[in-house]
Amino acid sequence: MSLKKNPSNPPPAGSTLPPLAASRPISPEDVIAKKIARDQRDALVRGVTSIEAMREAIKQAARSLPAMTAVPRIGRIDAATFRARAAQGLPFIISGMAKGWPLCALTPQALRERYSHLHVRARVGDYINTAFAPDRAMQDMSMLEYLELVETGEHDLPPYLGNLELRELNSLCHWPTYFDKMGPPRFWLGPSGTVTPLHCDYDDNIFAQIWGTKRIFLAPPHHDAFLYPSEANAILFGSPFDPEAPDYEKFPLARQATTIECIVNAGDMLYVPAGWYHQVRALTFSLSANRWARAMPLALKGDPALQRLTDA
Repeated sequence: MSLKKNPSNPPPAGSTLPPLAASRPISPEDVIAKKIARDQRDALVRGVTSIEAMREAIKQAARSLPAMTAVPRIGRIDAATFRARAAQGLPFIISGMAKGWPLCALTPQALRERYSHLHVRARVGDYINTAFAPDRAMQDMSMLEYLELVETGEHDLPPYLGNLELRELNSLCHWPTYFDKMGPPRFWLGPSGTVTPLHCDYDDNIFAQIWGTKRIFLAPPHHDAFLYPSEANAILFGSPFDPEAPDYEKFPLARQATTIECIVNAGDMLYVPAGWYHQVRALTFSLSANRWARAMPLALKGDPALQRLTDA
C-alpha cells in the first residue's frame, strides 16, 4: 500500500527537500547599471547635470583658492553671511555656534540613563583600514552595551559609533538654516582615539562638536591627485594616506599635498566645503553631529552649466 503525500504537512524526517532556486549571480553589467542609477538619483537630488561633472567643477574651482596655513575662527553669523563666506570655497570654524543646544547640556551619564535602549551599530576591530570597504567590521548592540564595551578599554582601537541617524537626539539640536536643503543629522560618539580616516564628501558639510575636542586635518579638493583616492561611491572617496603618520615611501606623491590641522572644541561648528579631504580624531570622549547639504555646493555659485533643467 502506498502513502499519499499531504502537501500541508512537512516532509518526514530523512526526506530530501528540493534544492532552493539559485539566485542569479550579479554580473558586471548589473554593477554598472546599479552605479549609473545611483549617480542619476544623486544628481537629481542635488539639482546638477551629473555628479562627475560636479566633482570636476569643485576641483577646478579649488585650483584658484588662496593658500591656507590655518582654519580661521569667526563669531556667530546668520545664514546670508554664512553663504557668502562659504561661496569662497574655504573651511572655517564658527566658535560657540552650537553651545546653546540642549544636546550640549546632556551629560554622558544622562545619555546612559535616558538612551541606553537605542539600537546602534558600532565600528569595531580595524575599522580604519576597512573604512570604505563594504565588509567593514561592525556590530549591532544597544547604546548601553556600547558604552560598557568602551569602558572595558580592551581594544587597541576604541569602538566607535559613527554616521548614525539617532532620531531621538534630533530634537536636542537647533541647526541653523545655512543650507536650503539638508540631509538628516548624523551622530558620532566615542572615546579618545577614535578616528575617521582621510576621505572627502562631495557635499557641503556643517559639523557640530557637542562634547569634547577633536583634531581635524584638511586638504583641498584638487590635491586628490596626491592622495591616492579610491571611490566608495560617487560622492565619497577615501584615501589610504594618514596625515598624522605620513608614510612618504609608500605614498610619495603625498609630499605635494597641503594639509591643515585644526581643533574643534565643544560648541564649535566647522564648515567643510564639498570635496575637501578630512581626517578626524577624538582627543577626548566626544559627541559630534553633522549634516550634509543636498544641493549644488556653494563654492560653485550656482554654475548654470551644472544646473539640471526641470520640466515646466
